[in-house]
Amino acid sequence: MLPEFYIEYLKTYLPSSELLTLQILVWLLQVHRQVRIERLASSFPYPIKCESRRKKIQRFLSLPRLSLPLLWFPLIKKIIASQYKKGDRLIITIDRTQWKNNNISMVSVIWKKSAPPALRFPQRIGRSKQSITHLLVTFIQER
Repeated sequence: MLPEFYIEYLKTYLPSSELLTLQILVWLLQVHRQVRIERLASSFPYPIKCESRRKKIQRFLSLPRLSLPLLWFPLIKKIIASQYKKGDRLIITIDRTQWKNNNISMVSVIWKKSAPPALRFPQRIGRSKQSITHLLVTFIQER
């Protein structure tokens, strides 16, 4: 399940039905360790046909208010601001993956045995170490 800190924050941004859907999806991900929507839909506790559950999950995950910049990045900023003082040591990870034709690069802050994403690089960023380092330094200076 989601930590209480996340739930309190999410209550201010999501209606209760969407918050419940998010909590159920997180629980299903933790139990099944599957990211396939079909697998999640077959286990989703909602009294409708499986295909309808799949479409409901797809619509839910594509909601604009669940986007990284609008919801999750401010949450990460709040975690950093509340848990770390200036001069404290932050542990940051950088991950880059190729998914189909998309180059996805993320910076995550390790916090209490989890690593929520803190910054997503635009796709135009190449694989060069200098470009990633430059963006990372800019990210740290902004915080």
